[in-house]
Order: sequence, then C-alpha cells, then structure tokens
Amino acid sequence: MEDRYYTIDHPAQHELKVKGSRFIGECALVTTTDDALGFLESIRKREHAATHHCYAYRVGLFDDIVFKYSDDGEPSGTAGRPIYDVICGHELEQCIIVVTRYFGGTKLGTGGLVRAYSETAQGVLYQAGRKEQYLTEQYRVEIDFSLYDSFNRIMHSHHARQLDAKYAEHVTIDYEIRLSKAEAMNAAIVQLSNGKAKIEKI
Repeated sequence: MEDRYYTIDHPAQHELKVKGSRFIGECALVTTTDDALGFLESIRKREHAATHHCYAYRVGLFDDIVFKYSDDGEPSGTAGRPIYDVICGHELEQCIIVVTRYFGGTKLGTGGLVRAYSETAQGVLYQAGRKEQYLTEQYRVEIDFSLYDSFNRIMHSHHARQLDAKYAEHVTIDYEIRLSKAEAMNAAIVQLSNGKAKIEKI
C-alpha cells in the first residue's frame, strides 16, 4: 500500500542575480489549490513592483494530484515548466515554488532564463530541505487494563503514536498509525485480547 511521500521540511527563500536581474525564489508547504494561490497572491502583493511572478505547484497525493505552472509573461516554457521540473526532480508533493523576477535591463535569452529559473528553484529547495511523510489513520481501542503494557509493546513495534488514553477498569486509547501498518497492528490487538478488544476508526 502506497502511503509514503516527500515534501519540503520548512518554508525558505533563495535569491539569484544574473546580469542585473534579481530572481527571488520562495517555497511553502501547501495542501490545496487555494493554499497555493493564496501564497502566490501574498507574494504578488508584497513584491508588487516585480516584473514577473513565475510559479509551479503540486497538491494532493498519489492518484489525486493537481499541478499547475505559469511563465507569467516570460517566453513560453522558460520559467514555469523548469520550476515544475525541479519540484518533480526532488520527488516533492504538497508544495509551491514562486520565483519573482526584477528585470535588470539585459535580456537573458531562452537558455539563460531556463537556467536562472531552474537554479533559483534548486537553491530554494536546498534551503528548504526535504522530509518524509506518511498517510496515517487514527483508531480508538478499548482493552482490559491488564493488557495495557502488552498493547504498548505492540504500538511500539508498529511505530504507532498514542494520542490519548483514559484509564478505568478498561483502558480507552486513541492512536495514530501509518496506513500500511494499520491492518497488521489491529490484527495483533485482536490476537492479544482474544478478540475482546473494541477497535474503531476515528
């Protein structure tokens, strides 16, 4: 089951100067198209005197990915697509890169623009770092108090994370677990409790 993906570790900025032009790259974690467009708009307002705001983003995961890129007035294929190719080259999801350009008076040509936008995008991702993420599910289980220590060992061996616990004659535990490990962990809980544990998805 596919449940692992990569995204940026933190927002970042990187600036490149080429023949008088300034290229300011910025990236952010976004999970929806609205998030991405909101981030873009905030940069457009802040850098309103800039010549171009070229960008690329990918949101959604696995079979539900939405992406877009824009040259924002630069020659076709010289900005948005190179930025997008950098995102894909780093195998990143849930992120946007915006490269703002202040024109310096010297035309860079098609190849020069592609290099400048690509290098700026590469630089900002170097600053941002990359982290591994997983799709998770949350469950609530009710078990006898006497099984609590054994349950903790199961949780640890399946790399699950306890979210909450209520203690009485029975213990009610909320936990989060990686999607691909949920079935095996829940089967282990059923076996531990001889089928008496109550497990529900929350």
